[in-house]
Amino acid sequence: MSEYIALQALSCGYPGYPVLKDVSFKIKEGEFLGIIGPNGSGKSTLLRALSHCLKPAAGSITYKGKDLYSITRQQIARDFAFVPQDTVFSFSFTAWEIVLMGRTPYIGRFKRESGQDARVAAESMRITDTLSLKDRQVGQLSAGERQMVIIAKALTQEPKVLFLDEPTAHLDIGHQVKILSLLKELNQRGKITVVIILHDLNLASEYCDYLIMLNNGAVHSMGRPAEVLKYETIESVYKTLVLVNKNPISGNPHILLIRK
Repeated sequence: MSEYIALQALSCGYPGYPVLKDVSFKIKEGEFLGIIGPNGSGKSTLLRALSHCLKPAAGSITYKGKDLYSITRQQIARDFAFVPQDTVFSFSFTAWEIVLMGRTPYIGRFKRESGQDARVAAESMRITDTLSLKDRQVGQLSAGERQMVIIAKALTQEPKVLFLDEPTAHLDIGHQVKILSLLKELNQRGKITVVIILHDLNLASEYCDYLIMLNNGAVHSMGRPAEVLKYETIESVYKTLVLVNKNPISGNPHILLIRK
């Protein structure tokens, strides 16, 4: 896999509130990268910088060898798609209308969607098993259904890189597994590079190829799940006692909490 995205000495944040400092790492094409760390460690800020939403205060981000922030927004919108933790819609759109919004980067100003746009949207809904929700209003959908529709919208952009900010937050275990299994399949079959924030360390262990653990706005550790998810590391960063075993089926680290 070739180098796709590279961060070098990245620092960024908000006016009067720096968050990330001196962050450097590389993302390979086709990788399934998990970003983990405690609340306030800079995970969402990092994802916003990577997805062209928050310009760095210092350092650089390159995409295919070019400065990320020198690339046009239209090209970024064709190559990158972003799935937030939760999405609020001001109007009562149908699921179909929401998914079709993913074609915006390909539609000229004042022009309507083409047959090709509709075909791509329908295929994204088929992949995400949301076609049956096509005519439902977004307000009528459950949290899990709505999140699947948002993922279908992102796929309709036909992205090369898919960024997700805790897409399984507030969902039951069934929807968590369904969403992450879909993302893993798309990653392996479609060669979509996936960059995802996860709070659940066991989900990160099972689905991610590589992990970046943040703490206090800096990279604490990075590597394969077995290299990062050690009990000493988790206890140091999360300030809680854990027991780390191996999942008997996958062989990946499995974290158990120890009640104080």
